[in-house]
Amino acid sequence: MTDSTGPGLDQDGCFLREGSLARISAEFAPVAAAARERSAARFGDRLHSAYLYGSIPRGTAVPGVSDLDLLLALHSPPTPDDHAAAEALGAELDAAFPQIDGAGVLIDGVARLLSERERYDLGWFVACLCTPLSGPDLAERLPRYRPTSLLARETNGDLFRVLPGMRERAAAARTEAERRRLTRGMSRHLVRCGFTLVMPRWGGWTSDLTEMAEVFGRYYPARAEQMRAAARAARAPADHPALLDELLADLAPWLADEYLAVHGPKAPRP
Repeated sequence: MTDSTGPGLDQDGCFLREGSLARISAEFAPVAAAARERSAARFGDRLHSAYLYGSIPRGTAVPGVSDLDLLLALHSPPTPDDHAAAEALGAELDAAFPQIDGAGVLIDGVARLLSERERYDLGWFVACLCTPLSGPDLAERLPRYRPTSLLARETNGDLFRVLPGMRERAAAARTEAERRRLTRGMSRHLVRCGFTLVMPRWGGWTSDLTEMAEVFGRYYPARAEQMRAAARAARAPADHPALLDELLADLAPWLADEYLAVHGPKAPRP
């Protein structure tokens, strides 16, 4: 890591928590309120806390373009019925609010989110990238974080494991809508992997995909244009109908190998 304090860090070189409820624009305030109310209604006393992440709490969401990202922490491990309920909640919110284009609801148990195994992955995600929406804030029970190689490894050091599944899903896509969703999600994934690959050297943090691609390009200029293309596709997948195959065939396997060489593999999960 660099000795200086980079973007997104405090004076001690630790992550500043991105996002806040105060940054949510007027257009998305009803979405956030509904997410709070409907998650509580659906999960009741089993819900420990709820969090927003992504563009809405960062104040950068675009009506009709941005999606809703919600994390629900349950007192106990989620069941298959809980996962189904979370998926139904996302579909319900997406249908109710035209200002969002999709809604993803992650769900997990408090014990796992606070576990030692997840300390530098889900724990960091909650403490640094999630904005408390309701309930006790789990970040108060987690450490402060710095942009280290350990954090890089435990967040995205499993690209080599997930890449075969990404290719299978891309090959199985049959509709344009499904293809667009995959292009958007997988392009985001690759840009974020590229950024966290160089994050310890850069010594800072950003969630802006364009800036992520540019930072990556400073360290890997031969791959810079590919990463810029991935960032563009993540924002407007319909404009890049054939790019996903190219990214999965060339950029992704190179990135997976480079990640292993620089940071090593993420610890396996059960």
